[in-house]
Amino acid sequence: MMEMKALVIDDDEKLQKLLKEYLEGFGFSVVSLLEGQDAVNYIGELSPHIVILDIMLPDGDGIEVLKEIRRSFSVPVIMLTARGEDTDRIIGLELGADDYLPKPFNPRELLARIKAVLRRHQPEKYDSTATDSQDQIVQGALVLNRARQSLLKGSKEIELSTTEYKIMETLMERPDTVFSRDQLMNAARGRDTTAFDRSIDVHVSRLRAKLESISDSEKRIKTIWGTGYMFVKKP
Repeated sequence: MMEMKALVIDDDEKLQKLLKEYLEGFGFSVVSLLEGQDAVNYIGELSPHIVILDIMLPDGDGIEVLKEIRRSFSVPVIMLTARGEDTDRIIGLELGADDYLPKPFNPRELLARIKAVLRRHQPEKYDSTATDSQDQIVQGALVLNRARQSLLKGSKEIELSTTEYKIMETLMERPDTVFSRDQLMNAARGRDTTAFDRSIDVHVSRLRAKLESISDSEKRIKTIWGTGYMFVKKP
């Protein structure tokens, strides 16, 4: 699976931390900059799939940074601003911004806008209907989409946290195989170990609830008492 890379340019360190943690929870690799002066160099080196750019920066106007980006790159850009003026939004869009989000905002809304922009720019890479077997695990009517870290059954789709996705990926890759709690925890660790303080049982319980919401209450994750869990291929 190709990891989606995001470059966040914003001088609000708390917001940067929030966005990094949130977006990484949905499979993005996030690089953050406090200033816009090196944005073009970073884009050239990192080749991000999307740029999140604040219009108010300590070393200049985000609009000027957008102009510099557009001189060399066609990477999608979503503008952020605390200003409420329509003029800023219109200028940004006229100069090539792909979307515009005023502060304060819900991270879920930003994620939704990122996904919409990426689908427009790279539908062949970001489309949940892609048939490449490396991007999907199919078990009956259930599809685990690696590119979007989501579960699908027909038109029903539900997003997973990174922890839930890793657990589900491990279980679905080897159906009817019993995994201990330690095995599932190790499979889910990834880069951020702070997210794993709670019991694996809590994550599995949430996964079950999400599965039942799209699978007509089918019991696909079975508890093997004293051992762990197993994904049932045929419930």
